[in-house]
Amino acid sequence: MTAEPVETVDGAGVQAPAEAVDAVRPGGRRDGGAGAFWRYWTASTVSRLGDQVTAVALPLIAVVTLHATALQVGLITGAAYVAWLLVGLPAGVLVRRLPLRGTQVAMDLLRGVAVASVPLAAALGVLGLPQLVVVALVVGFASVVFDVGNSTFLPTVVPKEQLTARNSLLSGSVAATDLAGPSLGGVLVQLVGGAASMLLDSVSYLASAALLGSLPRTGQPAAERTDGAGMREQIREGWRFVVRHPVIKPCVADATAVNFVCGALMTLTPVFLVRTLDAPAAAVGALLATGGLGSLLGAAATPRLVARIGTGRAVWWGAVVATAFALLLPLAGSGWGTLVFALGNAGFSAGVVVTSIVTRTHRQTRTPPELLSRVMATVRFVSWGAIPVGALAAGAAAAAWGPRTALLLFAVSSVASPAVLLASPIRRMRDLA
Repeated sequence: MTAEPVETVDGAGVQAPAEAVDAVRPGGRRDGGAGAFWRYWTASTVSRLGDQVTAVALPLIAVVTLHATALQVGLITGAAYVAWLLVGLPAGVLVRRLPLRGTQVAMDLLRGVAVASVPLAAALGVLGLPQLVVVALVVGFASVVFDVGNSTFLPTVVPKEQLTARNSLLSGSVAATDLAGPSLGGVLVQLVGGAASMLLDSVSYLASAALLGSLPRTGQPAAERTDGAGMREQIREGWRFVVRHPVIKPCVADATAVNFVCGALMTLTPVFLVRTLDAPAAAVGALLATGGLGSLLGAAATPRLVARIGTGRAVWWGAVVATAFALLLPLAGSGWGTLVFALGNAGFSAGVVVTSIVTRTHRQTRTPPELLSRVMATVRFVSWGAIPVGALAAGAAAAAWGPRTALLLFAVSSVASPAVLLASPIRRMRDLA
């Protein structure tokens, strides 16, 4: 449940970086044409499916097996995203200096090994909360580098006029895995245990690495500055572009507000469902999967919605819808009352994914190619950096007032998202320009 994860998910999504110049044909297509895109799409989808299994398994291991408190669950969630605060900005420069394909493959392998250590430790009887935090940190740092590189890929294989459709396809794929992954994860946790179920995520990273390794080899960028001052200046260039842009700036503020809430939900949802609503592991997976259903519907509707009401109106209406449905989450009860949670989760995710697709496409088409990786890194540094803050704040709030009250507080705080957009020039725009 993230706005930029949806870029994620989520987000759950891309310019011809300097590394890829040698592999790009005129018109923005990489050698291999559609085949390269579909191999990339398959790698992303397989890896994302494994991620969603782990998204259910990891907190359930902490809550059910290790009897973690809400604050401890918040530490695990925060560890997974704190890397965006620590290396998010330099990652945009580093990605331009490294061979893109090789870097992506290396990050997949690193994440696969880290995740595989959990079932290994469980089999040896030495699994503890510190290891879960370390695994979340390692996966988080590798994901920062991977995702920033990921965000520079799509415009190298599709023309500009197809970006909205391709972004919708990618977001729809993320939504589909968000729908299937948690359900599969919940069933696996119930059948084989949380630690063993994480083997699927490890295998998915290895499969992704193999598919990405089959893509056309990319070269190093043309001569880049390598001194510390050069990196600082390049980071500042990306930062200045974002904070001075009349549309990108409020969209980043919106994503930050949403991701603060998403970080809180990542912490509170497993605790709320297991301890407050007494939901079994399989039911937890199914309830989390409703977010994927909402994202899938939102992604499918985005192109038609944009054509009918314009990109500007689609952005702020998406934010309004997401907030309205978030307010349903704390009203859920046990038994059939969990359907209220399912409805709120689906509606929240649908609204977030519409806003995310439109704003991501706008950044891809309006940012100068030489700045895109740094702009994407800046956007994620700010917006994804809110996730660990929200996760830790939610853990503290749940410890003080209980999961339901904490969930209500963060649902109400989601009002900040549409408020930011409606106070910006976007409110008067039919289309983002």
